[in-house]
Amino acid sequence: MMHDNEYVVDARLVRRLVARQFPQWADLPLRAVESTGTNNAIYRLGDDMVVRLPRIAAAVEQVRFEYEWLPRLAAVVPAAIPEPIALGTPDEAYPCPWAINRWVEGVHPTENDGGDQRFAQSLGEFIAVLRDFDATGARQGYRTGPLHTRDTYVREWVAKAEGLIDAKAVLAVWQDALDLPQWSGPPRWTHGDLLPGNVLVQDGRLTAVIDFGAAGVGDPACDALPAWTLLTAETRPTFRAAAGFDDATWARGRAWALTFVGGITYYRRTNPAMADLGRRAIAEVLQDLASEVG
Repeated sequence: MMHDNEYVVDARLVRRLVARQFPQWADLPLRAVESTGTNNAIYRLGDDMVVRLPRIAAAVEQVRFEYEWLPRLAAVVPAAIPEPIALGTPDEAYPCPWAINRWVEGVHPTENDGGDQRFAQSLGEFIAVLRDFDATGARQGYRTGPLHTRDTYVREWVAKAEGLIDAKAVLAVWQDALDLPQWSGPPRWTHGDLLPGNVLVQDGRLTAVIDFGAAGVGDPACDALPAWTLLTAETRPTFRAAAGFDDATWARGRAWALTFVGGITYYRRTNPAMADLGRRAIAEVLQDLASEVG
């Protein structure tokens, strides 16, 4: 359990939901999928399907959003994304809609992939194409609003991580970012959560992007996040050029990376990979800025 208000989901529940609502798949093998994701429980169904069930109330709206929008996005983006197959409904034992998608093969990127220029290029190209997709009728993304909406959050979690990070340096960078010009262009599509657990690679190139729960439109800066959560100082320029981030958007994206400070202490015991990601994001941002000054 990663959250105090988490719905209880186990294989027994998932098996019963599938059997009642989609009996044609009731006899298929079912097994839990290890994931660093924080919003959904994930179970592989048979060889080519995956069941995703919200862990928390905040993730419920994502189910119908993905069911509606992923088929449209799949037609344009240059990598595989999840393909919705069926939409499950709540019942007396589980109060949320849930989804069955096509299983997407691949492996999550390692540190070696983060240093591969081919991966940086292909990830940037994916973002550039996604950003230009028609935003008409789309919801706002989870991380596409102004940075100041996260100000209280960042300061609270920096204080809780005191001693684990250079809190003074982080707050100085954050304060500078709050003074940056806000996005004044039209709403642009973003994935909003391009972390290692949501990206798949093969032979040094991006092959798939999964989990669009944070996706939506607004300021595109948040999709610069992988520069500090996935890539290295050597591959960041390739990624930035391929994605087409201007100076101000790049700087706001770097500030969004600082918001992962919350995971350092919140997930320290329940999701160590997310805690490590928070530490890496902070370290990469500070190192990046230090190299610019130097």
